[in-house]
Amino acid sequence: MRPTGNDRLPVPASRAPRRGKRRRPADVVPWPDEDEEPYPLPFHPLELGEDALRALCGFVQEGLPEPDDIDAYAIALHGFHVRFPHGPDPAEEEAKLQRITETMGPPRFYKLGPDGSLIESDGP
Repeated sequence: MRPTGNDRLPVPASRAPRRGKRRRPADVVPWPDEDEEPYPLPFHPLELGEDALRALCGFVQEGLPEPDDIDAYAIALHGFHVRFPHGPDPAEEEAKLQRITETMGPPRFYKLGPDGSLIESDGP
């Protein structure tokens, strides 16, 4: 490994045949928090979204919750099953699905072989 300077990550030197020394993208990666360009906006959009979610709903999806945040996982939600009002009877649809399932063979499972081909296996 060769050092790339005090403010750069050390990277291994590499040689390409007939081309001599070659720079890699890692040669120009600065250390964290150094030489970073300032963000062009006075806020970051993701942080703005989290702050808005906290202000409007009382919880956040990412980051650490504050003590007065709501536990979003403790909120019970109602589920709804929407059906087409003029569609077929749900019992008829279930019977049709059952008939179709009975005509199918047993499920087949495949694994990826070492060469990338599919190999049928006994189960998942």
